[in-house]
Amino acid sequence: MTFMNRRVFCLLAFTAVAVTVLPEPVRSQARAPEPVRGQKVMVASASEHATRAGLAVLRKGGNAVDAAVAVGLALAVTYPIAGNLGGGGFMVVRTAAGKTVAIDYRETAPAKSRRDLYLDASGQVIPNASTTGYLAPGVPGTVAGLSLALERYGTLKWRDVVEPARRLAAEGFPVSYTLARTLRESKLDRFPESKRVFLRGGNLYREGETLRQPELAETLKRLEERGPREFYEGRTAELIAADMQANRGLITREDLKAYRPVVRGPIRGSYRGCEIVTMPPPSSGGVALIEMLNMLEGYDVGALGHNSSRKYHLFTEVMRRAFADRAEYMGDPGFVKMPIAGLTSKRYAANLVKGIDLSKATPSTQVKAGKPAPYESPQTTHFSVVDAQGNAVSNTYTLNTAYGSGVTVRGVGVLLNNEMDDFTSKPGVPNAFGLIQGEANAIAPGKRPLSSMTPSLVLKDGKLFLVVGSPGGPTIINTVLQVIVNVVDHGMNVRQAVTEPRIHHQWLPDAIQTEPYGLSTDVAEALRAKGHHLADKPGYMGDAQVIMIDPKSGVRLGASDPRSPDGLAAGF
Repeated sequence: MTFMNRRVFCLLAFTAVAVTVLPEPVRSQARAPEPVRGQKVMVASASEHATRAGLAVLRKGGNAVDAAVAVGLALAVTYPIAGNLGGGGFMVVRTAAGKTVAIDYRETAPAKSRRDLYLDASGQVIPNASTTGYLAPGVPGTVAGLSLALERYGTLKWRDVVEPARRLAAEGFPVSYTLARTLRESKLDRFPESKRVFLRGGNLYREGETLRQPELAETLKRLEERGPREFYEGRTAELIAADMQANRGLITREDLKAYRPVVRGPIRGSYRGCEIVTMPPPSSGGVALIEMLNMLEGYDVGALGHNSSRKYHLFTEVMRRAFADRAEYMGDPGFVKMPIAGLTSKRYAANLVKGIDLSKATPSTQVKAGKPAPYESPQTTHFSVVDAQGNAVSNTYTLNTAYGSGVTVRGVGVLLNNEMDDFTSKPGVPNAFGLIQGEANAIAPGKRPLSSMTPSLVLKDGKLFLVVGSPGGPTIINTVLQVIVNVVDHGMNVRQAVTEPRIHHQWLPDAIQTEPYGLSTDVAEALRAKGHHLADKPGYMGDAQVIMIDPKSGVRLGASDPRSPDGLAAGF
């Protein structure tokens, strides 16, 4: 989940208007917002403090992976709504030599979990059981995933990349307006330890005050001194298991000891001559992204206009078909067989678009999952890093909803995720994001829940071009889609591409989600005339953190989404 400071958009609008009235002829036209420029390196994240931690590592000679690990650990301190040690995620790494890997450090279901875990005696879903409290967390993977990336592709020692986060936790950092507001609006007051740590027992933090987290600092110090497995086999693991047992949670010491991240081959596709490199299952994001791009490739998207009703109609039809397939087929590849080659086939996409009528909407009740098998031959935060050598990291990780389960482990200072809600509690019953889940994503011990996270790279002429990703639950996939299209089809610079309004459709519920002030009245009316339903409450989508490499100069161009005003893209 992300939050928008409307003053950011207002400021952009005011600046554009102000430029038009200056007397100098050279400034008589309003200019597009420019991205941040870095000659050698760029870091973009949702927290200024985390971005600066990454830059400090790069200045000391670390590479993009070293910096990314430092950013991920720092976000656990300064961006507790989603940054984490107690969650999990996905990382796509591309080395300067061109090797690309996907690191899956998604959470796993504890050994005590079962497919009917969140159903009552009558077979109905128990409200909030999978989203709040001690039954909601999966076994965390973040520490294991980040340390694996560092071990295989980094250059610095573990202690070096942990220290910036430890120092931020011990010394504290100033609370921003957004952090103060989200803490106040969170569910953290339901749990005594969370209330004590983050809400000062009811004496709520105000903007500008310093937030110190001594228990988290001690946890990070143990990780510095004893290594990353301390989280899974040392004192930290003991404290997590004890707190779980005391509150009838599911995670045990055995679950923690058994956790391992997985290195996977990325999903690859192409769009208008660019190569797309993205995350495979158990993320559904990469498959859905390529499926949608394949469907769009047969249309002249640029000619439709970037905010036109014709474009939004086409995108909605494409989105609803990809999300119908997501619900039917996607899950953990260790447990289910998926027709990935079929879903990402251009021939399959060509067959799907035959059902699209450019003059009217297709009701989602009439859109069923396709048949990809014959074509054989799935609250979060994202950060992107590119170094001087051309190594790149696209990383998305999460606690799931804002502040995860709301549980802070006593004596550890770590917020735990509520990723168990990403499983299918009951087929046909939507989860916290309104997503309908299928049997392929049913709960099973050791299984990884389906995700929408879509950390991605775009290559142009074989060279790194874009590093892109976003938070936002199911809107992640469509945010990444629209950022890529804005650059490739509409020729926008990377900051424009990130700032432009977005839409979202996820098959069910059958409604286009829009952003405040995102659609003009006549565009909205045109969409309704085609038979589309627009969601009643517009909301801002995503928090894209994007880096573009200028193909001519090699300059790194960064953009941090204005929807999250605490973010920062910076380089040198």
